[in-house]
Amino acid sequence: MMASEDRKHAIETAEELLKDQRAVAVRVTKETLDPDTMEFNSVTVLTRGAPEPPKKRLVDPDNAAPNCAQPQDLYAPHARELLGRVLEDWLMRNSATAFELLHRPDLVEKLEASGVEVQHAIQKISIPESQSTGQATHELIRHYQALADKAMERVIGAGRRDLFPDVAKRPLAEIAAKLAGAPDRAFVIGGVLCRALVGVKGARARLGKLMELAAAAPESGPPRQLVMVALEQLLCELLGARTSLADILGPSLDQGGSLAAVVRMVAPREIDALMRNDVRMAILMPAVEGPAAKLGERLAAGDFPILAASLARMVLRELMGPRRLRPTEAVGEIDILRVLAMSLTATAGRLLTLDEVQNAFIERSKSLVTADFVASYVTGCDTVLCEAEMLARLCENVTGAANKRAAARWLSACVTSLRFESEMRTSPVRASQKLVVLSALQRSVRSCALAEHDETQIVGAIGVVGGVVEAEAKLTAQLARAPAPLVQKLSALLRLAAGEGAPTGPAADRAKAEAIRLFRAPDARATLSAQPEGLVELKGLMQAVGLAA
Repeated sequence: MMASEDRKHAIETAEELLKDQRAVAVRVTKETLDPDTMEFNSVTVLTRGAPEPPKKRLVDPDNAAPNCAQPQDLYAPHARELLGRVLEDWLMRNSATAFELLHRPDLVEKLEASGVEVQHAIQKISIPESQSTGQATHELIRHYQALADKAMERVIGAGRRDLFPDVAKRPLAEIAAKLAGAPDRAFVIGGVLCRALVGVKGARARLGKLMELAAAAPESGPPRQLVMVALEQLLCELLGARTSLADILGPSLDQGGSLAAVVRMVAPREIDALMRNDVRMAILMPAVEGPAAKLGERLAAGDFPILAASLARMVLRELMGPRRLRPTEAVGEIDILRVLAMSLTATAGRLLTLDEVQNAFIERSKSLVTADFVASYVTGCDTVLCEAEMLARLCENVTGAANKRAAARWLSACVTSLRFESEMRTSPVRASQKLVVLSALQRSVRSCALAEHDETQIVGAIGVVGGVVEAEAKLTAQLARAPAPLVQKLSALLRLAAGEGAPTGPAADRAKAEAIRLFRAPDARATLSAQPEGLVELKGLMQAVGLAA
């Protein structure tokens, strides 16, 4: 073993050792010290010679036992989540959740009769656990097979003993009150709720049934808490399924509309307040009706807080994912993204932190500055000026420094192109109108919060084009020679110089210079003194240009 700071020397030495047969195998590694943990990170640079025999993983003493030892362990949240993943296809085919599987004898019997489904699920659980803990795979498979048999026998035996009362025959509040203090009350109340869902098809109908059960729950005390906790677990799994939202909210909604509807369902008060103050948001925000609206009322009243947080985080996950919000309409994707941004920001602090919301939209903004999206976004533009205006809106709506820079590059490439200048010069529109449009484009760029360098470059390019348009039309010279009152000519020139009637740059500078020349004319003072009301109108423009304090 040797250590060297010269990478080339270390590799050559290793090759020589192997060539001279002084070693049967060599390895060169790069060791880097982490100053925070004071541990070395090892990266293999070269491996030559006989392969190293695989090392048997040692069993961690802290993880020597399986994750689930008793049937009751399967009812923990992380265990139900794992069951939902390994049995996802089977549960979807049977329109059920992992919570229902653990409480419904009919589902357990159907799963037991399927044969290979249980075996496959046990293997999907045992093999990763064996790799992570070092326990023998076959031992884990035998353990989980026995555990599954016990868990299924427990549920089937409860059904045979009629341990789960029927809410159609006895009120739910009475059942919950009688279970208070019972050692297996959580298991029994779960079975009661799941029995009420037998025969109810479709996620929307099932949500409606769960809302009926919530309305029938005891009004207060431990019995109400017992029912509401079990209902919340069912709701989390029902709404967490991939296909449930489309059924609950309606198949007509796309991805962006579904997410907006979920946010409205989770935070109805905040969204209603925003819609009262923003007409455009009221138009874009989808309506929430039926069982989803009832669930929204429950969430607004403070029921099911874990479900509310789970749905909010689901929205964040989808925002950070690759799926388009409006696959067929890029402009609409920007609109619905603004709606989601306003909605989630309004709920920040209660369901999510502001940093989480910002990070999600920074991640989503990465997809908005890709070549495919930008091409789709401007595909409906007939002119390059329209493209520039659309790209300025894109710059305004993306977030994150890197995304802002990427969007600014698209806009900069547009306004600095020969096509942009040629179109503005040859357009049949009057020069004064073209200058007003360029001035508005400049103002929209300044409102995008771009980096100083990018903003200066884009604003300057627009100003240069405006200067060319004004010079060809000789607009400033025509205004100065026009047979109009002095106050009127000064007002028009100062508006150009202030960036209202023309973009800042050469055109505004020429207008400012001409206005100064008119102010210095011998008869200007007398003319302006005779019209004090006109001087008051000019004072604000003069301050904007920098000609008055």
